[in-house]
Amino acid sequence: MSNGVIDLRSALDLLKTLPNQLVETDVEVDPSAELAGVYRHVGAAGTVARPTQLGPAMMFNNVKGHPDAKVVIGVLSDRARVAHLLGTTPDKLGFLLRDSVKNPIQPITIDNSKAKCQEVVYKATDPGFDIRKIVPAPTNTPEDAGPYITLGMCYASDTETGESDVTIHRLCLQSKDEITMFFTPGARHLGAFREKAEALGKPLPISISIGVDPAIEIGACFEPPTTPIGYNELAVAGAIRGQAVELTPCLTIDEKCIANAEYVIEGELVVGERMREDINSNTGKAMPEFPGYTGPANPAVPVIKVKCVTTRKHPIMQTCIGPSEEHVNMAGIPTEASIIDMVEKAMPGRLLNVYAARPGGGKFLAIMQFKKSVPSDEGRQRQAALLAFSTFSELKQVILVDEDVDIFDLSDVMWAMITRMQADIDIINIPGVRCHPLDPSNDPSCSYTIRDHGIACKTIFDATIPFNEKDRFHRAKFMDVDPTKWLPDFFNK
Repeated sequence: MSNGVIDLRSALDLLKTLPNQLVETDVEVDPSAELAGVYRHVGAAGTVARPTQLGPAMMFNNVKGHPDAKVVIGVLSDRARVAHLLGTTPDKLGFLLRDSVKNPIQPITIDNSKAKCQEVVYKATDPGFDIRKIVPAPTNTPEDAGPYITLGMCYASDTETGESDVTIHRLCLQSKDEITMFFTPGARHLGAFREKAEALGKPLPISISIGVDPAIEIGACFEPPTTPIGYNELAVAGAIRGQAVELTPCLTIDEKCIANAEYVIEGELVVGERMREDINSNTGKAMPEFPGYTGPANPAVPVIKVKCVTTRKHPIMQTCIGPSEEHVNMAGIPTEASIIDMVEKAMPGRLLNVYAARPGGGKFLAIMQFKKSVPSDEGRQRQAALLAFSTFSELKQVILVDEDVDIFDLSDVMWAMITRMQADIDIINIPGVRCHPLDPSNDPSCSYTIRDHGIACKTIFDATIPFNEKDRFHRAKFMDVDPTKWLPDFFNK
């Protein structure tokens, strides 16, 4: 069912109709560290250093150095808000994404004259062109390598097959017309496209669309095997909305971009060119990443040569803080969908739900709600956890709980672990498995079992009740009443 959201502006219009979901300020803010510093207190949450909280999205209407632009942050930093924007409920988000992958609606291409993203055009050949003056990309902390585009929908195509894909990458503005692009090894389709083009000695045309429909931002975070190479994740957004995402041809490169984006950067990944990520700051740091730590600057990152920037009139820059709840939702909900799909295929009806929880940044930790109905289901819960690890390689830990546990309430999950789990038999370690390089503990310095950075010990915490012991673990049963009779104003806020 449509909720009227088709782009960033309609998403913000929806949030304005909901209580406590969007706040605005006209006080000038510096995009260099100050903007993120403010939002940390308003609504970042996630693995951001305390103090922080889960709160509304925030619009900055007065951005220093960018009089014609606004910056919005935190659009997806609350699971309930994401559900409103995607037209479902928070507990059903994983199922919505799973169904959307199975029923894709491919993007279509519209004429340039109808593309809102090209209302204003800045070409690199124009006198005084400087992407840093056009795009108000924030610097999250004073240590950052530079201004980062954190929510850029990177769109490129296979040089030989023409298959296209969209993903989100770490993009640092390095000069007036150069951007460095960080690729997690083996984790994204665009990495394969870049490697193939470079092997052929060809630059790879790439568009970066910023400020788009939240369905696109969520869908872009799917990874193999759920969306194998050749699967265009824009089709997931099309399925969520029930209508195709509109693309339009770029003006200076042979590629397409998202037609109603607020900003589009057109450029080419240059053959053989690499740049030190912190070439301007020399801090040795890149930017805050989802595990809660500032990532190290990469010494040799591929370079995009910018050809053109196009925008809507009075554009809205969209950004996020790397370790915030926004990353948890963007990365985590597709993870949930992937795990649900894989386990349902193997053992239908037993896995009730999955939560890619906040402490793991949406990638490292999954809480799986499993129902044992017959004696032979005992042990299958651990098989489900193994399937989750095979489905999502970056997953580090799985917590298994029963159907009476609220997987979205970490206190309830901890209660199950404390009262239903014995560490000597219910913690299963699987050492020496490839995981994620941004977890600093995944390093030989932390364990003799780790042979290379990025390898981890994966762990299952089985906090489910043994099937033959279920009668001993009934939760206290309270009278079921309607509390609004006693406190109508409190419950109907």
